[in-house]
Amino acid sequence: MNREIVLDTETTGLSPATGDRLVEIGCVELINHIPSGRHYHVYINPERSMPEEAFRVHGLSEEFLADKPRFGEVVEDFQAFIGEATLVIHNAAFDIGFLNAELQRAGHKTLANPVIDTVMLARERHPGARVSLDALCKHYGIDNSRRTLHGALLDSEILAEVYLELIGGKQVSLALVAENRVSGADAIAARAVAAKRPQPLPPRISTAELAAHAQLVAKLGPDSIWAQYEAAEMSVEQRIAL
Repeated sequence: MNREIVLDTETTGLSPATGDRLVEIGCVELINHIPSGRHYHVYINPERSMPEEAFRVHGLSEEFLADKPRFGEVVEDFQAFIGEATLVIHNAAFDIGFLNAELQRAGHKTLANPVIDTVMLARERHPGARVSLDALCKHYGIDNSRRTLHGALLDSEILAEVYLELIGGKQVSLALVAENRVSGADAIAARAVAAKRPQPLPPRISTAELAAHAQLVAKLGPDSIWAQYEAAEMSVEQRIAL
């Protein structure tokens, strides 16, 4: 199982080295590149004032955050949610820097998780193009109309969609289907060993329909899917009979 956590944060400013703090964390879980429906979201009391420039970005005021938990009170829940999963982050150095500063302040080890930076992915995929989250949403036709202000959970949800496009979009889903597809012979064998009905169902296909089908399969040739399926079915039934 491939578990990834798409993560975003909001802060009081640009640098933890100058005293800026986290105020929000949002995470979305992906299992084998598919959203699982699980997420983690928390507002955090930064224990300091909120600069006007930061407030204009995310709209989180000192008053709103005053009764929210401090990072040290949520750190264990946060660590339990992310576990050892790969973290998918847009401009990862920024968020990782803040998270590690908060972890150290709370007396915890810094993050050791693998990290995928979607800014780097986007630059590799689209050299010379703008790689902001809004620009990538526009490029891939992803609706971000709800993003009037930055919000960690909403941005994580949007980033998850962008990330899946960056790594292949719909082709990823098709690949997963192919990986999990059961072969014809395996399906027949599974059907053969399943519990039988006490009273078999009456046949729903007439003798004429069976004959017409046999003629069609003969015309398609021995390499057709139908011919291979019938050969596999006959082989399985012979093994069962033995």
